[in-house]
Amino acid sequence: MKKLTLLFVTLLCLGFMFQACDDTKTYAEQLEDEDNAIKDFISKNNIKVLSLADFEAKGNTTDLKTNEYVALSGGVYMQIVYKGTGDSIKNNDIVLVRFMEYDIMSQDTTSVSNYDVDGWVDEFRYSLSGTTASGLFTYGSMLTAYGTAVPSGWLLALKYVTDRAHVKLIVPSKMGHDASLRYVYPYFYDIRKFQIY
Repeated sequence: MKKLTLLFVTLLCLGFMFQACDDTKTYAEQLEDEDNAIKDFISKNNIKVLSLADFEAKGNTTDLKTNEYVALSGGVYMQIVYKGTGDSIKNNDIVLVRFMEYDIMSQDTTSVSNYDVDGWVDEFRYSLSGTTASGLFTYGSMLTAYGTAVPSGWLLALKYVTDRAHVKLIVPSKMGHDASLRYVYPYFYDIRKFQIY
């Protein structure tokens, strides 16, 4: 009986030791950290959040002077700096992109950014089937770093802008690229140009 009690106590102690060494966070905890990081980013940057209804009532515009961003679906926030000129971006268009990617969790610009390299752009093919939009990178730093899928947060913006638009986006992990989704990291993008090629 003593041996059985000793075995039980030993197993119980080992279980507590292994549990105490587990520093990994649950997915729910990671989502909470992400949500807090986005809220902190919004607060530190004095961003005024508009509802989609208010944004549409203002003619799909954001006020740059008051640093307005509209809350879109999926937790994406968008500011339209320049709506663009000319044609809207349509199914099967090739779109060139110059952008800065900022990791909200680590609070640093990533090496994937291409805005400061002369002549460097990323390129993707835009697809629209009914109301479902998708995009596949065919060239550039996003393709090399994260794979072919264009972040769905980027694609939401295309509904509201035209050729040569400039937008700023806060993109949560579920609307981001593969690495964003895998690590539950949100990103801020200053997309200096969406240009039809």
